[in-house]
Amino acid sequence: MTDQLFYEDVEVGHRLPELTVTVDEKQLFFFSAATYNGHRIHYDKDWARTVEGYDDVLVHGPLQAALLGRAIGDWVGGRGRLVSFSVQNRAVAHPGQPLSFGGTITAKRLSDEGAGLVDLDVAGRRGETVLMPGTATVELPRRGTPREADR
Repeated sequence: MTDQLFYEDVEVGHRLPELTVTVDEKQLFFFSAATYNGHRIHYDKDWARTVEGYDDVLVHGPLQAALLGRAIGDWVGGRGRLVSFSVQNRAVAHPGQPLSFGGTITAKRLSDEGAGLVDLDVAGRRGETVLMPGTATVELPRRGTPREADR
């Protein structure tokens, strides 16, 4: 278990720890099933190649967004919370490719209620290729505040 990150611990320009994941075809199948996504481009190689024109099946955009959300959630810890999250799909990823998810702090401020808000530029990448750029705002607990006040 890691220590809780606090608002006072972060500065503009700091980078989130990067989460690297290599998605496999079994994960794609289960994600399709769990999300009721029957598009064959995510689990049928022949379809993806012959009908859609891709080299292989594709990693779902929502799965990539979920992995990016996981990277943010791991970073903010149990007392942090995701306030806003917005991404765009810009490029494709295939199973077996290492994908990385992370971001950079672009601003920090206190809300009118005194909550510690941190703005992020986030992205999912395949090597140098940005697959999914986006932004997020998180709330981090402040040092010296009671746990109940952080909710």
